[in-house]
Amino acid sequence: MMFRHAIDTRSAVPLETRDENGGNGGGDDPIAAATAAVDELRTGFETFRTEAERRRTEETRAVTDRLTTIETRLNRPGGQNTDTGAEVLLEQRAFDGFLRHGRDSLGADEIRALRVADGQAGGYLAPDQFLAELLKELAEVSPIRAAASVRPTSAGSVVQPKRTGRLTAKWVGETETRPGTEPTYGQIETPVHEMACWVDVSNTLLEDSAVNLEAELSSDFAEEFGRLEGEAFVHGDGIKKPVGLMTDATVPVALNGNATTLQPDALIALMYSLKAMYRNRGAWLMNGTTIAAVRKLKDGQGNYLWQPSYVAGQPETLLGRPVVEAVDMDDVGAGGFPIAYGDIASAYRIYDRVGLSVLRDPFTQATNGITRFHARRRVGGAVIRPDAVRKLKMATS
Repeated sequence: MMFRHAIDTRSAVPLETRDENGGNGGGDDPIAAATAAVDELRTGFETFRTEAERRRTEETRAVTDRLTTIETRLNRPGGQNTDTGAEVLLEQRAFDGFLRHGRDSLGADEIRALRVADGQAGGYLAPDQFLAELLKELAEVSPIRAAASVRPTSAGSVVQPKRTGRLTAKWVGETETRPGTEPTYGQIETPVHEMACWVDVSNTLLEDSAVNLEAELSSDFAEEFGRLEGEAFVHGDGIKKPVGLMTDATVPVALNGNATTLQPDALIALMYSLKAMYRNRGAWLMNGTTIAAVRKLKDGQGNYLWQPSYVAGQPETLLGRPVVEAVDMDDVGAGGFPIAYGDIASAYRIYDRVGLSVLRDPFTQATNGITRFHARRRVGGAVIRPDAVRKLKMATS
């Protein structure tokens, strides 16, 4: 049976008819065309997904190979700095080049990497890695720096508020008038002082690339600055230098009871004269000669007060607390202050203003084949909590 085009008598729009073979009056079948288009789209998507999976696999393999190469390189002796050396060592390379050959020998990126010191003296600041090594050596020379609290500062002096008077609360009845009270406050000012020295280095040594110049200069500067600041932190008089822990008049004094011989009972009294908070965090401070004398002291039962350390890395103790050896402390003798005990970190504060500034001078000693390096540091130190420490005086009254 054949379908024919019919005429809608209301709209006069012809209706499409389909013959018995599925044709549409001689045109292509739209369903078949749509099916073919879907199949083509599916085939294209499958091809794209296969290609994407292949590329992802190749990228993953490349990343894995790269990580394996890096891991192998890092596992080699001295290989940890291989990939980051260009970034980390730029400042060090610039500073080393400045020391050896002067600023004119540096490239533009190295000049930018140098840190300029402030002040009229000029010069360049040592890089952080160089400074860290210097501070480490300073701590070995000056144990006060290791025991005290160390802070950086950007000012010429540091002012801290201090409460000098306490609140005075009272018990009161239900309707009793409450008392008024006001604390009093003062301030502590810690000036920052400067120390300086110079070191001569032969031009031949500067030209010798096999020499670790940074280590040599670090050792020289650390030795002199450590000696100078260590002495000031203990006995400084405050004139162009910090006020020392043992010369500060606000630090309480305990008497030994004998002008020439250390008394065991005096050490016990010295320790327990501190508040428990400071006593339980305290450490003894004395030089090697005094340590030798203290190690011979015994209690009433003949037991040594000094207890050796049986664990590697742990300090030896006196009355259960560690001992810090400071070469600048007084020897045992009449009128001296050979021993201090307390919480040194709470009692003494050190402020670093300029860690290390170096000025290269190739002209002053040029006729002698020598380059002179001027170095300076700015540091302040003061007792901020005198109640946290006690010092022992060799006297009877």
